[in-house]
Amino acid sequence: MEILNEIRISMPSLSSNESAARAAVSSFIVQTDPTVEELSDIRTAVSEAVTNAIVHGYRGTSGIIELVIRLLPGREIYIRVKDSGCGITDIKKAMEPLFTTAPEEERSGLGFSVMESFMDRLSVRSKVGQGTTVTMRKKLAAHGS
Repeated sequence: MEILNEIRISMPSLSSNESAARAAVSSFIVQTDPTVEELSDIRTAVSEAVTNAIVHGYRGTSGIIELVIRLLPGREIYIRVKDSGCGITDIKKAMEPLFTTAPEEERSGLGFSVMESFMDRLSVRSKVGQGTTVTMRKKLAAHGS
């Protein structure tokens, strides 16, 4: 994979860092001149992935969330959000709309559905007791489109 530019951020799994992750992705990908809609979609997907890591990955404990944002050829954005939390027992089930492991927190269970709807590709890898890695990609429209 050819990488044109990349940033890596490690942050504690604090809910206040969800907005920092959104701001970081916005600041970094603005160099690609995305549309307002593309920027909003990507920010929302990152927000969902980071929130999932905080709420579900670490479940009241703390840890580190790693965020990698890459600019790839052809105006493609690559984003990876990784935690070292509890992991997901059944990824297929977790990706079903309305499924949540935190109903007591009134979670809607739409995080993965939102990520899928706003990004072109979504991959989720997880090992119980070792954490989860969410990888997303989005190809931006050509300039002038």
